[in-house]
Amino acid sequence: MKPASLRADPLADDTIARILGPATEAPIDILAIVNRQLAQWQSNGALADWKAGPDVAAPIAAALEDYVSAALKLPGWADDAKIARAETLFMDMSMTSCTLLFCASLPECYVVPELAGVLHAAGQLEQHTDYRIRSTAAMVFPVMMHGGLLGAGGGVAQAIKVRLIHATIRHLMLRGDPAAARDYAVVTPQPPQGEGLHHTLLANGWDVGRNGLPCNQDELAYTLLTFGYVFLRGLRRLGIGLPEADEEAYLHTWNVLGHLIGIERALMPETMAEAEAMFGAIQARARGASFLPDPRPALGAALMQTMENEIPLALCKPFPVLMTRFLCGPDAAQALALTARVSWPSSALFAVTMGAVRVIDSVVRLALPQFSIARLVTRIAGHRFAAKVLMDQTRPLKLPAALLNQVGSVLETWQADPSAPGWMNALERRLTGRRKQNPSPGPIKC
Repeated sequence: MKPASLRADPLADDTIARILGPATEAPIDILAIVNRQLAQWQSNGALADWKAGPDVAAPIAAALEDYVSAALKLPGWADDAKIARAETLFMDMSMTSCTLLFCASLPECYVVPELAGVLHAAGQLEQHTDYRIRSTAAMVFPVMMHGGLLGAGGGVAQAIKVRLIHATIRHLMLRGDPAAARDYAVVTPQPPQGEGLHHTLLANGWDVGRNGLPCNQDELAYTLLTFGYVFLRGLRRLGIGLPEADEEAYLHTWNVLGHLIGIERALMPETMAEAEAMFGAIQARARGASFLPDPRPALGAALMQTMENEIPLALCKPFPVLMTRFLCGPDAAQALALTARVSWPSSALFAVTMGAVRVIDSVVRLALPQFSIARLVTRIAGHRFAAKVLMDQTRPLKLPAALLNQVGSVLETWQADPSAPGWMNALERRLTGRRKQNPSPGPIKC
């Protein structure tokens, strides 16, 4: 069997090959037709008997309908109870989840050079970092909200959209079906023939022998780990780790998502120990890889700048870098070039804060097991980033209106931490400048 870096996703790749054909330049009007059809995939229930529009050519309609029929099914090993538990955990973590997304999951996503290279090629993301963050949130929230995978939500619909987008990226970057690409193929760069992502990907070029296939199985599995394993590891490092059964339920749910986006079952760890081993192995292979020019420092710097822009106090502006170092470790910081010296007042304040949080939590939990200053601190940061980046009313998440309102309602309910004492919620409201939460919040209007 070929290595995971040379394996992609036969179902999605075959679908795109049927739609775009063998031509080295996919007609942009065909991609526009496909995008209009994908926009109809708004909820899980709507996919059960979905049919392409009457204006869609029969071969394209057949390819899309066959794909939906095959892709929307959950795997036979999916455990409804574990998925429901993971949804509850995600809701309970609330704004802390946003902090871990910004300072752990996304930074680790950029560490693998080939994966960072695809992200760079697919839209110059170091110049449009907020787009990457918001696109990720548009995937995470529909999957992890109640009913995202098992009910009438939109998690399955979003997942199979992303799966087909990955296949489109592969087809355009390789200028044809990945199944026909030789292991040592080199696609040479060429001047763009127009503007837009379609032309950017066609012109980019790609070295399969050096970098593997774009969005290959290794990279997909690694990305899945950044949102499952890295999230849980972050909770542990903050001193608010979950019980083993809850961690495995969370990993299981992300594995179900992995199935929906075309990841092979053998690349889905079921325990934290297995996830840690796989994550370390993929990163170890990445350390021996090269991608010139290295896109990782620019991606990391842009992500840090996006967070820094939303912090009003100059003394605290280095905190995103310091928190990312704390959650991801020195190897990731080195890969992303986040090792520059930080002013000693900021470093000292961060160190004292994190040390005090750990000590206070350890002592007070002897009497109050649910007490957590760490949750308070990360909730405050997460609220700031969510309000300023994710839910900016001038740039709503790219989700169907009904689903967008559900996300807005979830973020409204996250204004208070149900596991925290009332005085902690009151303190958080004062620190973030929020008013007291309405007991029956309505959806955010976008």
